[in-house]
Amino acid sequence: MLGFGKLTKMVFGTPNDRKIKATRPIVAKINELETEYAALSDAQLIAKTEDFKARIAKGEALDDILPDAFANCREAAKRALGLRAFDTQLMGGIFLHQGNISEMKTGEGKTLVATFPAYLNALTGKGVHIVTVNDYLARRDAEWMSKVYSALGMTTGVVYPQQPDDEKKQAYACDITYATNNELGFDYLRDNMKSELADMYQRDHHFAIVDEVDSILIDEARTPLIISGPAQDRTELYQSIDAVIPAISEEHYTLDEKTRNVSFTDEGNDWLEAQLLERGILPEGQSLYDPESTTIVHHVNQGLRAHKLFTKDKDYIVRDDEVVLIDEFTGRMMAGRRLSEGLHQAIEAKEGCSIKPENVTLAQVTFQNFFRLYDKLGGMTGTALTEAEEFAEIYGLGVVEVPTNRPIARVDEDDAVYRTAQEKFKAIVETVKEAHEKGQPTLVGTTSIEKSELLSQLLQQEGIPHNVLNARQHEQEAQIVADAGKLGAVTIATNMAGRGTDIKLGGNVEFKIMEAIAADPDGNPDEIRARIEEGHKADEDAVKAAGGLFVLATERHESRRIDNQLRGRSGRQGDPGRSAFFLSLEDDLMRIFGSDRLDKVLSTLGMKEGEAIVHPWVNKSLERAQAKVEGRNFDIRKQLLKFDDVMNDQRKVIFSQRREIMEAEDLSEIVTDMRHEVIDDLVNQYMPPKTYADQWDTEGLAMAAREQLGINVPVVEWAAEEGVDDEDIQERLEKAADELMAQKAAQFGVPQLRNIEKQILLQIIDNKWREHLLTLEHLRSVVGFRGYAQRDPLNEYKNEAFQLFESMLDSLRSDVTRNLAMIRPLTEEEQRNMIAEMQARQAAMMQAAQPNEPTAEAPEAQVAGFDENDPNTWGNPGRNDACPCGSGKKFKHCHGKLA
Repeated sequence: MLGFGKLTKMVFGTPNDRKIKATRPIVAKINELETEYAALSDAQLIAKTEDFKARIAKGEALDDILPDAFANCREAAKRALGLRAFDTQLMGGIFLHQGNISEMKTGEGKTLVATFPAYLNALTGKGVHIVTVNDYLARRDAEWMSKVYSALGMTTGVVYPQQPDDEKKQAYACDITYATNNELGFDYLRDNMKSELADMYQRDHHFAIVDEVDSILIDEARTPLIISGPAQDRTELYQSIDAVIPAISEEHYTLDEKTRNVSFTDEGNDWLEAQLLERGILPEGQSLYDPESTTIVHHVNQGLRAHKLFTKDKDYIVRDDEVVLIDEFTGRMMAGRRLSEGLHQAIEAKEGCSIKPENVTLAQVTFQNFFRLYDKLGGMTGTALTEAEEFAEIYGLGVVEVPTNRPIARVDEDDAVYRTAQEKFKAIVETVKEAHEKGQPTLVGTTSIEKSELLSQLLQQEGIPHNVLNARQHEQEAQIVADAGKLGAVTIATNMAGRGTDIKLGGNVEFKIMEAIAADPDGNPDEIRARIEEGHKADEDAVKAAGGLFVLATERHESRRIDNQLRGRSGRQGDPGRSAFFLSLEDDLMRIFGSDRLDKVLSTLGMKEGEAIVHPWVNKSLERAQAKVEGRNFDIRKQLLKFDDVMNDQRKVIFSQRREIMEAEDLSEIVTDMRHEVIDDLVNQYMPPKTYADQWDTEGLAMAAREQLGINVPVVEWAAEEGVDDEDIQERLEKAADELMAQKAAQFGVPQLRNIEKQILLQIIDNKWREHLLTLEHLRSVVGFRGYAQRDPLNEYKNEAFQLFESMLDSLRSDVTRNLAMIRPLTEEEQRNMIAEMQARQAAMMQAAQPNEPTAEAPEAQVAGFDENDPNTWGNPGRNDACPCGSGKKFKHCHGKLA
């Protein structure tokens, strides 16, 4: 008998089915328009764009223009790239435009899908951001899809790290801008540290399409983006603490692998105190529990975490005397990313690397709060349904599973569980060998660099040729992935999330053509292409006959999404394929989440060595364990976000105030209000309301007026006058302070003073905000202990953060008033000294920036017969080669500028 839920689904379809059904009439309308748009010339396609813009300007809704815009974009893509979008790709584009996540399987053409909603929403003139997981994909997609956009009369930009300012501004001014999530977030923070509107990069946060949305909005959302400056150097402290940690024995600490937590036991604390006193790290007579020991205790705890929770070649690698973190979800190196609160320095001490100083936070934002700035958000990925609840709750995004263009033909086998890792790896090598011998390409997924290299050694011993893709080989990433579908290829990869390059059966034909053209530059490109494509067809058929791509995973990940991403590499566009997971009871997930019971079951069954248990029940129990971990991780992220939301509300106030200040031509009214509020506070402090004149501290008020307002006024005499009250004195103080500022306006000139007011306001806001961030960090680290007193840490944090913010705004007013009261024009001698100092500093910076530049007045040319005025004598240098004039500069920075 069918349950009510199943019966309802059979009659009415699932919510997902209903969403798909709702788009079919729109797709049919786009298809009807195809012949009309195919008849247009290239110039008419561009004219259509102008027509759409005019209709939007008159108030027409984007949804009304959607069928025409999509038909126009499909035609442009067909002409520019030779790709005609499938109906399922149009569906994906419609869902993105509606502010959903389109879950589309690997190989369904997500890169092209993004062009449809991007084009439609860019017609508003507000700009669209397409967000990718790495710089390679941002540049590749921008270059590839810009052909479509330019055929529609739209501009395309790409943003990347260390980009020249002018180029970056231009990229953000384009209709469609490709960028990584990190660079977008950092540019947002940088913009809000600028002092001139003209220097800001980003325009509106109108619409963003996030590629690999699960990776960016969930996996990377745990770590905030932080712009920081160096703090004091504590290298010796890290090194001396690191020397203590290896001597710790097991009874001194407790380790919880489920929550990734490690802490000292009472016994460990006693042992530690004795060690720290003996080594002089803890001053004589000072206990580990004294308030003065807080910093030392913090760094000892970080040292313990560095040794017990962070593993080399899994969590990080050491490269060129530097500890580089590895992204656990993509297996890529995260260059430039550092762990905070001294943890990165503790790992550097552990590995004997140079220790870089800790940093002070100047600005920070989480990805959750950055992406919630956008008016509308859409996302694409192959795996989002498992996290649908989080997407809906945090970002207000729905998840729609878009059907594949062709039915999936991949065979997903049940997991095989072995008792030991040794048995598992032996079985993996045997299975890979069988697949390799019959020509079936195999992709082996591992969870760490260490395991990928161990497996590589085992395959070498068996004489099986293979490629390894992990954080050490990331430069050859695209090439290795492109070759993974070749006949008999074996590829070992550490995680496959967001690789961006399809694994095509028989190998990637475009890569083969590029290689062939590069090897034969004089050959005819069209003939080379025809020859390669013909040979590729035979390779593809051979691989299909061998069973397509075989994905063999060596371990289950904490997240089902990562497993699904790996599995989804096989069976793209209806290709044949196969996937299997080989596990052991010694794997991290199995070991941490209840393998004892399973071990007993396997022992009872009397399993022989090398035998595996394979059953759908095992799959189900593993999925339940993974769902439990995912749920816990979601709760952690949700809690982190609740705390960050408090700071985010304050950040929005500060950033919007900064922007208002930058936009304003004249701030004199704001500055005057601040000055009068400060005077009001001073009068209330020294002449409290409802007090008698003999209780007033008039001398204190006179001194405060000198210090805070820069005015020397006879407050004592004023107070002695008959009938004078606190309001009279306040008015006289305001008049004297206003007159002082009027004198300064005459001295500096009104425009100059207005500019000084703006710069002082921005400078003080920035300094106060930095101090406030540091205070909130410290509050956050201790507020959790309030839970022991039956008080909610989040409410405590909200209340105290609000009070801190209020007091910050009060001190901001008094600092601005005091600074403006003290400014004066420079004397001629001071101006000369300042100019000389600036010139000396500039010269030193120039010298530091170009240490190898020759100082001779007439450098000797590197190319014989070089004539500055005749480019024909310069030879044919590359843009990054040394300039032939002999200056020592790169050609592009020297004579290449003029060429």
